[in-house]
Amino acid sequence: MRHRFAVRVGPIGFRVGSEWHAPIAALQALYHDYPRLNGVPDFTVRLEASRPWRRWVRPSVTIAGDYAIPDAAPLPLRHGLLAAEMGMNLQMALGQRRFLLLHAAAVARDGRAVIMTGESGAGKSTLAVLLQLRGWRLLADEFVLIDPATGLVHPFPRPVSLKNAAIGVARAALPDATFGPLLTGTPKGDIRHLIPQPEALAGMTEAVMPTLLLFPQFGRAAETRAVGAGEAFVRLTQASTNYVGLGERGFDALTRLVRDVTRAAIDYPDTASAAAMIEDLW
Repeated sequence: MRHRFAVRVGPIGFRVGSEWHAPIAALQALYHDYPRLNGVPDFTVRLEASRPWRRWVRPSVTIAGDYAIPDAAPLPLRHGLLAAEMGMNLQMALGQRRFLLLHAAAVARDGRAVIMTGESGAGKSTLAVLLQLRGWRLLADEFVLIDPATGLVHPFPRPVSLKNAAIGVARAALPDATFGPLLTGTPKGDIRHLIPQPEALAGMTEAVMPTLLLFPQFGRAAETRAVGAGEAFVRLTQASTNYVGLGERGFDALTRLVRDVTRAAIDYPDTASAAAMIEDLW
């Protein structure tokens, strides 16, 4: 690849190559404050033209790399940054075997972590962003990494992918924050990435023990209810992309997690209510 970029996020190193300069320039801006990778990457992403002529004529980007989905639809070059981020997610989802992965967000305070998981639209990313205003450190947005040997959550603070209305909420709450470019017309609507606060990047090597597991749901009257260990276990197997691949290690890690944390579901009408409910549970 003519254009390359390598970066380390927490314990994971990525190398991204592209046939075009623009996606790499966008990545370099987005990850400007992250440590550069020295050595062999854990995963490689390649952004390639879907056809040879598509490098110049109506350019379209196909995501390739160590792991790929052969029939995935290409993205227009104007969404090259999104393609790179999706490629990094894909490598983790299909290739990660060191950590148990949960599709979740996580924040930390006083050496302990809160994990928030749920369906798309539950508001976990927005909550993770806004909790930074209350003294929480962002650990992760897309993937939470749990060490099967220790049960610790290892920070993986990629730029937070905010969608549609959440973009305006975050900009209003964090007027001094740094955002990536606005990507319009994507398969998920408008997307804009938020750079985590400096504390999140400074603490990327500080693993913490999870203490609270939340299943948030936006758009309902405020309510908190306990979640049984069995229900939490089943829901987390559905939220993990590599639970089956880890075999016994994954079972043991998930069993320990649901056994050792407080488990709760929270319904909330707005982010202020959710933050207050999380503080009460904490």
